Amino acid sequence: MTALPPQPDFQPDELPPTPPEGLPLEQEAPPERGPVRQRSPLPDVLRGLALLGILIVNVQDFAGFRVWTQGGLDRAVQVLTDIFANGRSISLFAMLFGWGAAGLLARQGVGTFLLRHAVLLAVGSLHFIFVWHGDIIANYALLGVFLLLTIQMTAPLLVLLAGGMGAWWLADGVWASVQASLSETQFGRFAGLPQLSSDYGSVVSDRASDFSSNLIGGSIYNAPWLLALFCLGAAAWRTGLLTRPHEHLPLLRRLTGWGWSLGLPLGVLLAWLNTRGDYASGLLAIPVRMGGGLALALGYVGVLGTLAARDQLGRWLAFAASGRVAMSNYIAQSLIMTAVFYPYAGAQFGKWGAASAVALALVVGLAQLPVSAWILRRWGTGPLERLVRALVYGVRPGKKSGEVGR
Repeated sequence: MTALPPQPDFQPDELPPTPPEGLPLEQEAPPERGPVRQRSPLPDVLRGLALLGILIVNVQDFAGFRVWTQGGLDRAVQVLTDIFANGRSISLFAMLFGWGAAGLLARQGVGTFLLRHAVLLAVGSLHFIFVWHGDIIANYALLGVFLLLTIQMTAPLLVLLAGGMGAWWLADGVWASVQASLSETQFGRFAGLPQLSSDYGSVVSDRASDFSSNLIGGSIYNAPWLLALFCLGAAAWRTGLLTRPHEHLPLLRRLTGWGWSLGLPLGVLLAWLNTRGDYASGLLAIPVRMGGGLALALGYVGVLGTLAARDQLGRWLAFAASGRVAMSNYIAQSLIMTAVFYPYAGAQFGKWGAASAVALALVVGLAQLPVSAWILRRWGTGPLERLVRALVYGVRPGKKSGEVGR
């Protein structure tokens, strides 16, 4: 969680409830407190794929390299990261968070919704203080409460609201870049890398003292954009886009066409901006990253949604297990990467370039696929997911829940 751009990627929510077949889209399922027991594979696949992309992007912060200083093979890897992952993964996860939160609110009610967000806020706070300064769980938990104001909104109204907030946030970012480029005083680019010590105790103390300001500052700065993504996810839940993709093939085809047509060139522009070390380019990279990220994230939804509608997900289904235990995997990523790079552990911070760091991220992220599948076979859910269920629903942590989906 950071108060200033650029912000590391992550959205840790889990799968929302699936409306039973035959119910109207706006009608709630019969109230039943507890985890959902029916899952659609598409959201889990999208979440698992995005989780891998998130690690690829966040490894820059873990390893401590500056994207605009990379050359040779490191530069080539950074270009691919910017085009296909940077901003794309965070956008996809944020929309899935809104989708899950909207489903939880509709099925379980306000009380369970608020309790779950309080638990997520606690998890994110502990993650920030004891593991990694880039946590975003707490931001999502705090800002997600806004969705209480959208309970009665239809999908078109949610999309309209998202468009207004998102356009304002992107325009404000572009204008900030223009002002910086016209300023007589020129600054170097904002790195956003942490100041680290080899003393873990002092690092924890610094994080604890910074937590409140980071949570408030990050939430205020990112609120319009994140809320826009949450609203798009809520609109997807209202329409059943991810649970019944076969009913939305024309829309999925439009998302594929427009998403890739806009997302790829904006990704190329982002890759070029990330070769420049001036402050104005760094500011412009933020709206380019997130605007292009949203476009290509929707393009990914279009492609995978079309495959799901035709029962052709095939090997992409391997990502579903990782998506089902996304929170546990995300925290595990932080633990592994800080153990490798941070001075109080592996002390590799600032010594790796993009190519080697991204290679490690791919190894860790892909290894989480079979590990996640084994965890689901053995226990039915991840350890953090089980803990959250116990705190929210009262499900005993020791109880195996192989078919439970939330």
